[in-house]
Amino acid sequence: MHHQDIFDTAAAMADAARGIALPLFRSAGLVPDNKQASGFDPVTAADRDCERAMRQILAARRPGDAIIGEEFGASPGDSGLSWVLDPIDGTRAFISGAPSWGVLIGLTDETGPIYGIVDQPFTGERFEGGLGRSQMTDRRGTRPLAVRRGVELAQATLLSTFPEIGTEDDRTAFQRVAGHVRLTRYGLDCYGYALLAMGMVDLVIEAGLHAYDVVAPIAVVQAAGGVVTDWEGGPAHHGGRVLAAATPELHSAAMALLRG
Repeated sequence: MHHQDIFDTAAAMADAARGIALPLFRSAGLVPDNKQASGFDPVTAADRDCERAMRQILAARRPGDAIIGEEFGASPGDSGLSWVLDPIDGTRAFISGAPSWGVLIGLTDETGPIYGIVDQPFTGERFEGGLGRSQMTDRRGTRPLAVRRGVELAQATLLSTFPEIGTEDDRTAFQRVAGHVRLTRYGLDCYGYALLAMGMVDLVIEAGLHAYDVVAPIAVVQAAGGVVTDWEGGPAHHGGRVLAAATPELHSAAMALLRG
């Protein structure tokens, strides 16, 4: 496996998606028009255009790899590697003008996620992890990513995209953890996992996710030294319920509460 080619290909995809999504963010074209019903959804259009551009780059550079994308489904490959793409993760944030959405580019082999990018075009931040790499790049340059260590549950910061996702049981379990931490924040989409990898927060707990929501964030968090599983401690890269923690100790404490 040529790591540099994977890095370069993923960067080219993130750059292309950035160029398509950014002009639409906070643009007049995203303001809902009350006067007439219209079939045009700019966010959906941006999603499709981003994914199309990313797929074209893969077709040209790595035609043997499979692709799983939110907008256009699965395309088979024969290399044993699959790219998992979410062109705009955090549509609600995007249409609200909040910069917590991102472009997600993940790579899996038969074991699960091995590399990922979480890219935030508006802030100009790119979070990257896997295949020996764990770093973020922004206007100030590139620096390593590493989770925060030594934080007890009672001092921890917990993030979740939105509490209404998942079942009533999911919400009850989440609230058990939220009742034990110092600070809980909502609505941060993929950016929450980036903050975990940066060492700014300690836990991300979510439910009702798809594979394309989590593959890239899992790779980034794990490369930064974090632990990511489902709520039972198994693999989380197929989606569903996800528990991401900065340390094994926090992971164990949160999982015990989730299980009741």
